[in-house]
Amino acid sequence: MASTLNNLEPVLLWNNFDSICKIPRTSKNEEKVIEFVVNFAINHNLKYKKDQVGNVVISKPATSGNENKPIIVLQAHLDMVPQKNASSSHDFSKDPIITCIDGDWVHAKDTTLGADNGIGVSAGLAVLEATGIKHGPVEVLFTIDEETGMSGAMNLAVDFVKGRILMNLDSEDEGELYIGCAGGINTTAKFTFEPQPLPPGIKAFKIKITGLKGGHSGVDINLGRGNANKLMNRLLWKASRELGLRIASIEGGSVRNAIPRESFATAVLPAGKEIAFKSMVDEFRSEVINELSSVDPGIKIDVTETDLPKHIVNKDVQDRFLNAVYAFPDGVIRMSADIAGIVETSTNLSIIKSYNNYIEISCLSRSSLDSAKSDLCNAITSVFELAGAGIVHEGSYPGWKPNVNSPVLATMKKIYKDKFGTSPEIKVIHAGLECGIIGDVYKGMDMISFGPTIKNAHSPDEKVNIPSVQKFWSYLTEVLEKIKS
Repeated sequence: MASTLNNLEPVLLWNNFDSICKIPRTSKNEEKVIEFVVNFAINHNLKYKKDQVGNVVISKPATSGNENKPIIVLQAHLDMVPQKNASSSHDFSKDPIITCIDGDWVHAKDTTLGADNGIGVSAGLAVLEATGIKHGPVEVLFTIDEETGMSGAMNLAVDFVKGRILMNLDSEDEGELYIGCAGGINTTAKFTFEPQPLPPGIKAFKIKITGLKGGHSGVDINLGRGNANKLMNRLLWKASRELGLRIASIEGGSVRNAIPRESFATAVLPAGKEIAFKSMVDEFRSEVINELSSVDPGIKIDVTETDLPKHIVNKDVQDRFLNAVYAFPDGVIRMSADIAGIVETSTNLSIIKSYNNYIEISCLSRSSLDSAKSDLCNAITSVFELAGAGIVHEGSYPGWKPNVNSPVLATMKKIYKDKFGTSPEIKVIHAGLECGIIGDVYKGMDMISFGPTIKNAHSPDEKVNIPSVQKFWSYLTEVLEKIKS
């Protein structure tokens, strides 16, 4: 298994990807990668602008004879999702991503790779750097914070870019052209409690649910994978009612837009209940393995005795919390009635974390229909208000309405068919591409999203297919050469 990217084709793209893998660039911590792309522009004598939030646009003049072609905006986001295996000591604030080549795939060692959207960023940089491709005027737009709020796209000024044809390089299946996406909204619920002293005659247990695949909470939500937060709650709810279990702490999931892969809880039980609890866990483990064997074969549920905690959550709040999480409508809510096989509306119970005197729950809801997104928010609000939790909805962003009559789409379909002998699939994605927001800022922008094949984004199993990157690059450069309107 090799680890160097230097010998892969296209060289410029992979060299740039290798460079940004060495730079910390989690959402809201993109300062160093912003500095990198600004220095890239300076070193290549290219004009650039940086706005107040950190978005950067770099302009490259047309090659000779192509000056009258329309300006093409290539767009990618600089941030990545930080996910790692429990065994990894990786620090996303300072450590480089360790890349590995395994056959036709590039992946990372125990962490997310950041091909989402590092490959798109690298392709944009490669276009700016390349001398052997023909193209009209190009603007490469690098946005920040796509993964946790899209604040970069939301803060774009109307005069930041000049082009009105945009190619978003943030899709994850080569051979597919995306012309629409879902909108989304973040929700945070909060249960406040008075820490309670430990009752006498108890034992403490550490409960671990690990080994789930997780994945992207949009494009993978229809795969039926387990949600570690929902599974942990299911076990705690039953043990609370039947054995008197009391929660001391709980933590599951780490980012809103990833299906939670792991959950950890510390709980206490009355003395004499240990055997019954371990028997319950064994039965629960068998049930879950039976339910998820085809989609999450690596699931592990472990219970070990541990030191007594300092306090526990009071019983009333614990009951209301467990009931609310059990009732939370997680996963696919509705499939599209208009586009076969596409999720219309979904929600992901992303993060649960307890603190000294409160438990916070975070989720991300998506829909291609604003009315359905609003209806889902109302349902979630009802669940948590009935349970006595405070709730806030924020960070709402619009979907991207498909334009099947797009002139750019017609041209790109023809180029693909002529080049590869097959027609690309035209799709709408159940994920939050920035195109919806960008189209809101730049009225009349004609937009297409495409990219290479990336599997298991937002999880440590993320990997990018090398031949698909080569095909993606070949297609991108030909589109830049041949597109006229």
